[in-house]
Amino acid sequence: MAVKENPMRQIKVEKLVVQCCIGGEGDQLTKVSKVLQQLTEQPPSYGKSRLTVRGFGIRRGQQIAAKVTVRGEKALNIIEKALRVKSYTLPENCFSNEGNFGFGITEHIDLGIKYDPSIGIFGMDFTIVLARPGKRVGTRKHNQTAIGCTHKISKQEAIDFATQKFEVSVTKK
Repeated sequence: MAVKENPMRQIKVEKLVVQCCIGGEGDQLTKVSKVLQQLTEQPPSYGKSRLTVRGFGIRRGQQIAAKVTVRGEKALNIIEKALRVKSYTLPENCFSNEGNFGFGITEHIDLGIKYDPSIGIFGMDFTIVLARPGKRVGTRKHNQTAIGCTHKISKQEAIDFATQKFEVSVTKK
């Protein structure tokens, strides 16, 4: 008799967050939002600065970044494109102890977006959040309960998932 795998132990991609920080508002931020909208086919949300940094010319409350959260099949397609740019190789320090991983690319045109001289070239960060079924129990508002340590995703489990699902080779540093 074959051993059944517990469906509550299966790891899946909960969401993908694509983020680009410009460090200032205005024309550059609208250009970045166009690039993110071309990539994800969703309108981006904007992040504000928490502090005033005079050296960079940033004021508190100023919009300095754009980000998009993507879920489902569309997220998996974008992850495949981004990993193709990285040659399916990630260093071990890209993986967090909570079981998530992230990386950055330097040029958005490597993702297959057509180059537009009026927009320019931007780099962006990709953060992949992994989860098991039942993660919502720890984050919901009503009847919130702690999740056990064995149900949380470890760094090694995230590395194994990325290796199996996306065929990523992880290098030790």
